[in-house]
Order: sequence, then structure tokens, then C-alpha cells
Amino acid sequence: MDEVKVIEIKKSVFESNEKDADNLRKELKDKGIFLLNLMSSPGSGKTTTLIRTINLLKDKLRIAVMEADIDSDVDAIKIKDATGIQSIQLHTGGMCHLDAEMTRQGLDALELEGVDLAILENVGNLICPAEFDTGNSKNAMILSVPEGEDKPLKYPLMFSICDVVLINKMDVMPYFDFNLEKCTEYVHMRNPKAKVIPICAKTGEGVDKFAQWLLDEIENWK
Repeated sequence: MDEVKVIEIKKSVFESNEKDADNLRKELKDKGIFLLNLMSSPGSGKTTTLIRTINLLKDKLRIAVMEADIDSDVDAIKIKDATGIQSIQLHTGGMCHLDAEMTRQGLDALELEGVDLAILENVGNLICPAEFDTGNSKNAMILSVPEGEDKPLKYPLMFSICDVVLINKMDVMPYFDFNLEKCTEYVHMRNPKAKVIPICAKTGEGVDKFAQWLLDEIENWK
């Protein structure tokens, strides 16, 4: 029987994306633009957290935001109305993640002159976004209390690539069987270097610590 050619599609896609991501990361560094990739499940509070964080930082940094979703422009409008900063919506055409080329297209649509911090709010998903490097400077993710403390055990890649993990909705912890100490332990099992910050985006509790983390990371990155 004749042999057939086997193409390792997944490997080639990832390798190509890694090259694109490295090139984009270098270009952004040369321009002095820090790119934060923010990930989480749907409904964890990404947009509310961003609004709180941006309003704490917008007098210190020039910020632009890219909101990624399969459809709608709800989040981009929320960001613009609540913060007054530049915000655009990216539609992924049904894809559950953004890669480096998609991120570049989003950045090309922004007015980047003078921007210090660009934030990508990735598609709500704990699997696909973790697999694709967006060319970011740092990865952040949000885990909300109602999702449960065991998510680092179930979605290891997501937690292993994140530089900071925000535990959101701390105000409802008394109503859920959620153990913050155990969750932190599980996060550090996947990534001992990850910083864990409990927050409540609704009330603002702890968001100042995340804002300070961002300021420190940007200063160290320069």
C-alpha cells in the first residue's frame, strides 16, 4: 500500500503563531506598549474588573482596550462609556480564542500613538485562549468564586501560563463552598510564580492591588 503524506496541522499552526507572537511582542516593546492578555470563563467579571482597574490607572497611563467576542459590541461600549478611553470590539467569526495575527489586526485598528498599556479582553473560555500566544507582555486571568476552587486542577494550562490570577466575587464567598486557601494552593501547584489577588469587581475591593501589580510590571518591563 502506498504511503500517504501526513501533515501535523496543529503543530504547524502553533509554531507559526509562536513566531508571529514573538515578532509582535518585539514590535510592541520597541514602541513602548505593554500588552496585557486577560482571560477567564464567561461571566467571571472581566469587563467590570477592567472598568474598575482602568479608572484607577487612566490618570497614570494612556490605555486602550480590545474586547474580543464571537459577536456583539456590548463590552466595548461598556468600557468606552464607563472609562472614556479608546475601546474597540473584535469579532472572532465563531473562533473561541485570539491568536497573534488576530491581535495584530486589533492593534492596527487602534490609535496607538502615545499608548502605554493595551489590554486584550480575550474570548470567555478556559481552554482555547490558553493555547495561543497573543504576543502579550503578561497574561492575567480571573476565576470567580461561583466557579469553584478546583478549576486550576481541571484547566491546568490556563493557570500555568498566567502571571496573575484574580479571584473575583469575594463578596459572595459566604454563600458558596469555596476555599480561598485551597484555591491558592491549587494555583501554585500549576504555577508557583503566579500572584493570586482576591478581589470584588462589584465593590472595588482588592482591585487597587491589581492596578498596582500592573504598574509595577510595566515599570519592570521598560
